[in-house]
Amino acid sequence: MLLKPGNKIVSAEMSHHPDSASNHKSQQQQQQQPRKDMQKQFGQQTKKVEEHLIKTATSIIINQNSRPAYNNTSSPRSNSIETTSSNNHSKPHTGGDIRWDAVNSLKSRGIIKLGISDFRVLKRLGYGDIGSVYLVELKGANTRTYFAMKVMDKASLVSRNKLLRAQTEREILSQLDHPFLPTLYSHFETDKFYCLVMEFCSGGNLYSLRLKQPNKCFTEDAARFFASEVLLALEYLHMLGIVYRDLKPENVLVRDDGHIMLSDFDLSLRCSVNPTLVKSSSVHVNGGGATGVIGEDDNVGVQGCYQPSSFFPRILQSSKKTRKSKSDSDGSLLELMAEPANVKSMSFVGTHEYLAPEIIRNEGHGSAVDWWTFGIFIYELLHGATPFKGQGNKETLYNVIRQPLRFPEDSQVSSTAKDLIKGLLVKEPQKRIAYKRGATEIKQHPFFEGVNWALIRGETPPHLPEPVDFSCYLKKEKDSAPAAVDGGEKKKMREFAKSGSDPDYIDFEYF
Repeated sequence: MLLKPGNKIVSAEMSHHPDSASNHKSQQQQQQQPRKDMQKQFGQQTKKVEEHLIKTATSIIINQNSRPAYNNTSSPRSNSIETTSSNNHSKPHTGGDIRWDAVNSLKSRGIIKLGISDFRVLKRLGYGDIGSVYLVELKGANTRTYFAMKVMDKASLVSRNKLLRAQTEREILSQLDHPFLPTLYSHFETDKFYCLVMEFCSGGNLYSLRLKQPNKCFTEDAARFFASEVLLALEYLHMLGIVYRDLKPENVLVRDDGHIMLSDFDLSLRCSVNPTLVKSSSVHVNGGGATGVIGEDDNVGVQGCYQPSSFFPRILQSSKKTRKSKSDSDGSLLELMAEPANVKSMSFVGTHEYLAPEIIRNEGHGSAVDWWTFGIFIYELLHGATPFKGQGNKETLYNVIRQPLRFPEDSQVSSTAKDLIKGLLVKEPQKRIAYKRGATEIKQHPFFEGVNWALIRGETPPHLPEPVDFSCYLKKEKDSAPAAVDGGEKKKMREFAKSGSDPDYIDFEYF
């Protein structure tokens, strides 16, 4: 049988030669074939198509855009709380990356694996719960190349029982290949430290950028732009079975081209995900792509689904002349469901102002916590504050559980934006938007009307960071070189590193 998207089911062409009795007999047998045999053949062919669609959907959604960058900065907000090396040949979005070219140029000279001595530390960029991030330069490369290096103290991780978090972050970073997520160029360890080498992001983070805006909040168009790219990143993570759990403006970094990148994956939850194709009941067009909508009577069988924005194969649609019933002519589409299902973590993780109610109530949580934090995230971008913040952490947690969502009386935010935020900030996760269908449902909301999801990487960002003048580091390096020989200066640098101060130059020999 022949099965083509958009066409009816047809059987293979048969001979009609008048002198061929065997062909005539074969034709009669084909006409008298039982319906159940036709259905069996159809089912086998459909299964093959579904297997192919599941296999290719991942690569299509990954290749929607081009690529990301990395940085980290500190914030006055309270820190998060809690109870394999990358290979450019396997990461399509890093093609043509000068950082990979620099790394490979060293490998071509016989350096099999990069180590701590191959980098020069220039400046501390920021710090997090399990490590500090430094701007570093790769030594000996053909051109000056800069990275962000996350350095984690082994002894501190062990004493605070956070070694597993560091390992989880490295494993997750090794998996990623997406425009709005970091690329792990190298990872290694010394006697004292674990080190992760990623992109340097010159634009800081969205928290710092928000504080520079009029009224300390973004316009609705700017918020939509940043939220769209964050949504694509979360969609990709869920497809890999990763629940992010720490979304906040401090963890959304701005690259030198103005596009964003999520950072910090040490609180992320890894779980299984089972991609499944299901039939959708209707078509909704948004932003240049058709998206399937599951009807109330459809039995999806899992907690959520994932649907690539530009991948909606039309299948099993009969022609107008041969339609016999509504079920044969409903124009059904297939949805790829890849939202993490049946995951239930009891960990108490996140940032107080962003914690979902189910985490606070210790009921067990899954991927729906990312959609709650996405609602808080959009609210903060538009209003300059989070909706449930109290005088202290205890009051904040109480407000999340007990207080209803309120908007400022003088809020200039549109009704569509408020509607999306309301849908995301539903305290019962089962009733929260995107609980069943993941990012697909959010993409179809009117707030994102007009967003071209497949080409968002080509959109002009609302803010372009000032170019970084790396020449200043060359002068500091030259001026600091004689002092580095002095034992007293080395001791001073070690004290800087231990105390968490922010020196302009760090003696790398300490590491």
